[in-house]
Amino acid sequence: MSLKENGYKKRLVDDKIKKYLNVFGAVCIVGPKWCGKTWTSLNHANSVSYLTDEPVKQLALINPKNIFSEKNPQLIDEWQIVPSVWDAVRHECDRSSNSGLFILTGSTTLKRDEKAKKVFHSGAGRIAKINMETMSLYESGDSTGIISIRDMLENKDINKNIGEVNIKHIADLVVRGGWPKSLALKPDEYTLIPKSYLKSILENEINDNDKQRDINKMKMLIKSLARNESTLANNSTLLKDIDENQKDAIKSKVTLLDYLDLLERLYLIKNQECFSLNYRSKDRVGKTVKRHFVDPSLAVAALNLNADKLLMDIRTFSFLFESLVVRDLRIYMDYLGGNVYHFRDNVSGLEVDSILEFEDGEYAAVEIKLGYNEVNDAIKNLQKYYDNTIKKPKFMCVIVGVCEAVYKDPSGIYIVPITALKP
Repeated sequence: MSLKENGYKKRLVDDKIKKYLNVFGAVCIVGPKWCGKTWTSLNHANSVSYLTDEPVKQLALINPKNIFSEKNPQLIDEWQIVPSVWDAVRHECDRSSNSGLFILTGSTTLKRDEKAKKVFHSGAGRIAKINMETMSLYESGDSTGIISIRDMLENKDINKNIGEVNIKHIADLVVRGGWPKSLALKPDEYTLIPKSYLKSILENEINDNDKQRDINKMKMLIKSLARNESTLANNSTLLKDIDENQKDAIKSKVTLLDYLDLLERLYLIKNQECFSLNYRSKDRVGKTVKRHFVDPSLAVAALNLNADKLLMDIRTFSFLFESLVVRDLRIYMDYLGGNVYHFRDNVSGLEVDSILEFEDGEYAAVEIKLGYNEVNDAIKNLQKYYDNTIKKPKFMCVIVGVCEAVYKDPSGIYIVPITALKP
C-alpha cells in the first residue's frame, strides 16, 4: 500500500520511476525544490524518512541503517543532508537481491570535493538517477494533447481546430510556471511561489560551510540570467552585469563560474546545449549554450513581472514563452528517452530554437513562436536549415502560443499550439 497523497496529479515521470524500481535496487530523483519530488515519490513508496526532521537526521548521522525500514520501497527525502546515506543504500542494495528497495530524493547536488570525501561509490548498477522538473502543460491539464511528438515522428496527418487561444492565458501560464502548488492559486497569486523560491536561494542556499558568497552579486546574476533568458548570452555578458569594474578579471571570472555552478547544483538553471551533428560544415556550428531557468516563472519573478507587464513587452514575452516551450520539450523528450538542443550557424547566423534528438539517432527541428503572425518566417527558417543539412530531420514543426489549429503546412511542416502538445 503506497503513501499516495489525495489529489495527486499523475506525472510523466511516474512511468519511469515504476519501470526503474522493477529493475534497480534504488532510484534517486533529483530536481528543483517544490517541483513535486516528494509527492511523486510518496506515490510509489510504502514508508518514508524525512532527513529534514532533526531526530531522523541525528539517527542517520550515527548510522544511516538506523533509519532503514522493512517496508519497501522506502523514501529517504533530501538524502544529501546526510551524504553517508548514499553508500549505506548502495551497500543494502548489494546485500539484497531485491529491486525497488529505496527512493532517494535530492534538490541539491553535492560539490565534487564533498562527493569525493563523503560518497565512496557511484552507485552504478544499483541506484538509477531520474531527473524531475516542474509540471509541463500536459501534466497540469493546460494542454489537450491533441498531437504528440510521437505522432509527428510517425508522420501522421493531424488537422484539428482547437478553438480560440487567448494571449493573456498564455501569459498567465508563463507567469504561473509548473509548480504543483501554483495550480490552485489565483492569477494575482502566481508569482508568490517563484518569488519565495528565489528568496530562499538568496537567504538560505548560497553559502556552503567553507564558502561565503556575496548575496548582492548573486541577486544581480539571477537578474542578468533572467534578462538573458532563452538567449546565447556568454559569460562576459553576465560578468558585466554583476561586476562592471572587474578590477581583477581572473577573480571575477572564478566568482562567476562558482555562482553558476551553485545555481546548476540547486537545479535553478538548465541550459540548452548546442547541436553539431549533420550540418554541412561542423566548423561553422556554434558552441555557446542557450540559457534557461528550469521554469520560466523564475525569470518572471526575478524581473518582477506579471502577465499585464508581459503583454506590454512582447519581446520579453517571446523569450519567456520560448523558455516555457523548452521546459515542456525537455520533459517530453526525457519521457521519450531523448534530448533537447539548439542550433546556430556562426557564419550565416541561422538559428533553430530546438533540436529534438531521439534514442535511435533520428532528430527533429523545431521553431518556437509566440504569435501566429510569425509562422511563415519560422517555416522559411526551417526550410533553410533543411537545405543545409546532410542528414535530414525526421520532421520539422513550429510550436506556437496563439494558434487555433493543429495542421500540416503544404511544405510538410507541422504547426502546433503548445496547448495541444504531448509527448
